[in-house]
Amino acid sequence: MRQQRILRELDHEPSLRIIDLADRLSVSTETIRRDFDELTQQGLINRTYGGAVRRQSSEPGLNERHKLHIAERELIARHAMPVLAGTRHIMIGSGATTVHVAKRLAVIMNDLTVITHSFGVATVLAINPTIRVIMAPGLYHAQEGAMHGAQTIRFLENYRVEWAILGASGLDEDGASDALIEASEVYAVMMERATRSMIVADHTKFNQAFPARYCDWGNVDILISDQTPPGSLGDTIRDTGCLIKAG
Repeated sequence: MRQQRILRELDHEPSLRIIDLADRLSVSTETIRRDFDELTQQGLINRTYGGAVRRQSSEPGLNERHKLHIAERELIARHAMPVLAGTRHIMIGSGATTVHVAKRLAVIMNDLTVITHSFGVATVLAINPTIRVIMAPGLYHAQEGAMHGAQTIRFLENYRVEWAILGASGLDEDGASDALIEASEVYAVMMERATRSMIVADHTKFNQAFPARYCDWGNVDILISDQTPPGSLGDTIRDTGCLIKAG
């Protein structure tokens, strides 16, 4: 079956272009487009500019993610600092990239109040005694090292900050999504309680979709990444007025 072959190919390659796949399978590009349309309707893939990627429903745990894309995340953290200059109150979500941003904050900034549900974020901020960390209560999620649930959300609703800094499992034309539904609920509230919002995510998240979408691009002020989102994804983000800082 050709569609099963397409899915097997996507298990081994992060993305496939229509023209390359048509040549590989000795069929027309229109045939591949129809296959992609059907697989998209089944929720098995996501279309990209000129191709497709495999739709994912989960991602590695936080400890495993900390070992990946370190240089890219350090670059993202450096890019975030000028944007946050002069800020006094921030909310930071959980994730490997947000921990890198927190590390950079601890070195660069002083007299800052950070509200977070992530123990990783709180721990790296502790090296700077001028940064006050407020830890949100809730139900502990061991794999993510963070607090989630109704108690976390009620707590966050009592605060107002200048910036929310959030990671994502996936970024597509519909917005930012997360593999963990509980995390996405926290992120959405953080965005509501912040004057401005920043998403920090490396290029491997582009054109990926996960079960819990927590915002569309119209609610995001800036995306900071190590690369510029390609094709229609980048166009969609810019069209909403969201800034992109990359490279």
